[in-house]
Amino acid sequence: MSTFIIEGGQRLGGSVIPSGNKNAALPILAASLLTDQPITLHNVPRIGDVDIMLRLLVDLGVEVGGWDGNTLTLHARQVRKAALDAALCKHIRASILLAGPVLARCGELQLPLPGGDVIGRRRVDTHLLALEALGAEVTFGRGFEMRAGRLRGADILLDEASVTATENAVMAAVLAKGTTVIRNAASEPHVQDLCRFLAQGGARIEGIGSNTLTIVGVDRLNGGEFSICPDHTEIGSFIGLGAVTAGELRIRGVQPDQLRMILLVFRDRLGVKMRFDDGDLVIEDGQELCVQPDVGGAVAKIDDAPWPAFPADLMSIALVVATQARGTVLIHEKMFESRLYFVDKLIGMGAQIILCDPHRCVVVGPSRLTGQELTSPDIRAGMALLIATLCADGRSVVGNIGQIDRGYERIEEKLRGLGAHIERTG
Repeated sequence: MSTFIIEGGQRLGGSVIPSGNKNAALPILAASLLTDQPITLHNVPRIGDVDIMLRLLVDLGVEVGGWDGNTLTLHARQVRKAALDAALCKHIRASILLAGPVLARCGELQLPLPGGDVIGRRRVDTHLLALEALGAEVTFGRGFEMRAGRLRGADILLDEASVTATENAVMAAVLAKGTTVIRNAASEPHVQDLCRFLAQGGARIEGIGSNTLTIVGVDRLNGGEFSICPDHTEIGSFIGLGAVTAGELRIRGVQPDQLRMILLVFRDRLGVKMRFDDGDLVIEDGQELCVQPDVGGAVAKIDDAPWPAFPADLMSIALVVATQARGTVLIHEKMFESRLYFVDKLIGMGAQIILCDPHRCVVVGPSRLTGQELTSPDIRAGMALLIATLCADGRSVVGNIGQIDRGYERIEEKLRGLGAHIERTG
């Protein structure tokens, strides 16, 4: 099994270009099934989850080619079957994103249970309710069997603002007969990117960026070209890295409108000094991190919620930054009950953290961290631990780095480019 060997305590700085948004790339790849015309995608991150999604698409008959840097072409000229490979599905939560487009294209689907990160219960009920509202019949055994004639538009109220359920409903609705209204829709940047991709192919979608989407079904979609937006989660990860490793870090080509709450939390809660400069975000050198208490000296809190609130995927990163900030902060992870279980590894490195329950912990900083042998439990906690090792004294070994590779492209190369002493073994 591959590992990272890190010599921490180095002053990191320089510039880095964020990769394309993982959580936009996956539904857009799935949406290639909605047209029989060729599609060219730019800024596709070359990461583990994208590789698994492409293998699922190839298994369904999609022609994939033209991998040139971060550009590839897809052509779903024919979809030869509607049963997904169970061995592939167990590795990736996003396999469920194939439900909407395969149903719309083929009228039937055998979907094994999706896999992915073990960060707590991750419901699929909202997906099923949305697809059933559009006319699908769903039965559950070892997996899901779905059938439908031509889907029909419906007025759908999602029982939670689920990102992937919103994306599945949108992909199913664009070829459905009539008008679909999706209420309590997720509005994250990757949902918006999917909607814009579909719209450039001829889909009729109103309300992009809001929590109510109105979709008028069309008979067919066209191919074309599309460039995936930069990954705001990776940008947030590099904000955390720059905050705890002392050097000036320039993150190139960011989209400020996607970062407002992320900047608010890192800047106004944790004291990270940063500025925009000609389309780049600069994390300033010489950070003196300090938790900003609430009015009256009350303990500050960082919590997550659906967009435009602070993203759940950055809670692990914010937690690591909090270990290096003077003061006390309550971390409240509302969405996933196992997300915080990696804090025992930070405690072993020297962090002062009290785990109150599965959703909350109190962090008192700053703490001097020392290198340890660690294992990455999931994508985001893996990146958080990697950041912790880079600001820790001494040598660390991080195992199970395939989890990190699922969401971060060429991460050790990017880190070495910033001055990190990191090597991959195995």
